[in-house]
Amino acid sequence: MGTMDFKTDASAVTINLLLIVRPEEAASKEKGQREGRTEGGRGAGSGGDGNGNSRSQGTDLNGRRGLTEPREQKPPTTSGPDKGTQVTVEIHHEDTSPQLIKRLSLGKGSQRLRGHDNKGFQKIEVPGSPGAKDLHAYPWDKSSLKSMPVDLKQLEKLDAYALKVNVKNSVEELVKALVKRARTDLEKVRAIWMWICHHIEYDVVGYHNKSQLSSKPRDVFQMGKGICEGYAELFEHMCSLAGIQCKKLSGHAKGHGYKTGQTFTGNSDHAWNAVYLEGRWHLLDSTWGSGSVDDSFTKFTYRYNEFYFLTHPALFINNHFPDNSNWQLLKPTLTLKEFENNMLHNSNFYKLGLLATRPETPIIRTVKGKASVSVDCRPGTLFTFKLKGIQEHGLMTLKKHGMELDIYPQTTGSHKLEIFAKSFKAEASDVYERVLEYVVECESVDKAARFPRELSQPVGPSWFSERHGFLRPSHREPVLHTNDGRCYLTFTLSKDISVLTSLHTDDSSLTEEMGRQHVLQIHRKNEIELKVHLPHTGNFVLKIYSKKSSDPGNYDYIFNYLIRCLNMEVKWPAFPQRYGKWLQDYEILEPLSGLLPANRNVQFKLKMHGIAKVLVQAENMHPLTQKKDCWEGTCNTSGCREVFVMVHENANHSFYSHVLRYEVETQ
Repeated sequence: MGTMDFKTDASAVTINLLLIVRPEEAASKEKGQREGRTEGGRGAGSGGDGNGNSRSQGTDLNGRRGLTEPREQKPPTTSGPDKGTQVTVEIHHEDTSPQLIKRLSLGKGSQRLRGHDNKGFQKIEVPGSPGAKDLHAYPWDKSSLKSMPVDLKQLEKLDAYALKVNVKNSVEELVKALVKRARTDLEKVRAIWMWICHHIEYDVVGYHNKSQLSSKPRDVFQMGKGICEGYAELFEHMCSLAGIQCKKLSGHAKGHGYKTGQTFTGNSDHAWNAVYLEGRWHLLDSTWGSGSVDDSFTKFTYRYNEFYFLTHPALFINNHFPDNSNWQLLKPTLTLKEFENNMLHNSNFYKLGLLATRPETPIIRTVKGKASVSVDCRPGTLFTFKLKGIQEHGLMTLKKHGMELDIYPQTTGSHKLEIFAKSFKAEASDVYERVLEYVVECESVDKAARFPRELSQPVGPSWFSERHGFLRPSHREPVLHTNDGRCYLTFTLSKDISVLTSLHTDDSSLTEEMGRQHVLQIHRKNEIELKVHLPHTGNFVLKIYSKKSSDPGNYDYIFNYLIRCLNMEVKWPAFPQRYGKWLQDYEILEPLSGLLPANRNVQFKLKMHGIAKVLVQAENMHPLTQKKDCWEGTCNTSGCREVFVMVHENANHSFYSHVLRYEVETQ
């Protein structure tokens, strides 16, 4: 085995021998020498439990490469003016392996074998390093997640076929079977990709025991497992057998074990591939396409990831930095420093339709105790977050095209901020995927910015509450400030829904039952007004639930507000207690306070319809008189501790139903 110089004409290479062309690294591996490298894994997802609390779901496979045979130190062989391609040539007699050379891929335009020259020798064109036609503009233009048009719907039958191919005797026979149904080079690559991603598992044992590890294609195929080096070498070998030009690339990756803001030094730690399709190079990573490993790196789970097939280079650079910058396929290329400092957007970020983040650096500092983050996305995305593992000390609001989050760490130092997202369409699955991670550096704490434990994220009305029928809110901001302890909100209800509300604070004196009585609902046709009277100063959460009126089931939580009152003088009693016979469209005009003064005549005015008689029961019975749609009258509170309002629904009935209960002040 040896090296030889090629002509410097980039368009074609004439070799007057029968050749097998292999990348330098793969060829020299067969020398049997080794160099030590390590391999890691992939970024984590999070599944929610339905309460916005996310659970970990495994991590992205990032290969920190295992032990591999080292290259021989030989002078590089160059092809064309771009001095970046290194090739090793094996020389055989012309009749040794005619079938193998016919399978060698040289990409579109090369047409594999180019006939014979005038001396009767076969002439082969080999694409060199990426040229101008291969490059994509950086940053990402948000047009597509892939580097060429791929109709996944059209590929469904081929994908299903490739998954079922079960050939165990040789890689050659496997490739023959896989490409049987493929009509184009893209389809050949797709069949190989699907097979590897679903039949080769990540070798967590080999990762920990490098002496038992082999990344040779035949060994990976027979064992059905490998680390990133094995995935990449098998992919390259299968492509060459299918007549597709493919290269194994190596570099640094932000995968398993990556810490936000870390630097990369020493040998590369991951391997992936480039394939030549339709006259251009494209990137893919079958290791990360195949599945995930757990945090302890002891268990692999198949979890197919479409994102890493022909990924747009401006997205691939988010977590793959090749040793040779030409293989970024970007213009301009990024420096290692830029790669280290850039925000990590994992595959979930793009698969969920997220577009951009602010700030764009992974480490952010608080200003007066606050740090802010925002995400731009396509409509219909839900978000949640964790600061140091818990969903506290933040205020998140949903926008039609994104979200905004203010974070108020309650201790100084470094805090990990994770942001999770899911599509509204996937709401039933309750699975939030981790899409972003920041480090928040807090130098000073804003002690005033403490939020009640019951505050749920996001806060305030949004497109999500609109989809549940709460339209045209009178207050669009998430935080309501009140000086006198009272606030009134209105919504238009889009459909026939029942509404349930409750008020919460960290003060244990406000029970759940009393919290409901501090909010009064008033329905007027399709409009609802919520009157809130706070029991004292402080921070409160107003929670709003709903269900279809015809549905006998439970109420679903929809959204909430944060209500703040700094006035120490505030002390409002609860509204009167309402019973089951108090209908949604009844209205209390007076008295609104559920606590009546003792020994006083109290004026009653209630809007009720469809009833025959209304009585107020105190020490004595006090009938109310109907005037238009209101029932009016007075009641004396002497000698009683509580007052009830009762209705006679039908003049022919002898019994009354309780609808309201008031308490009377003690003297």
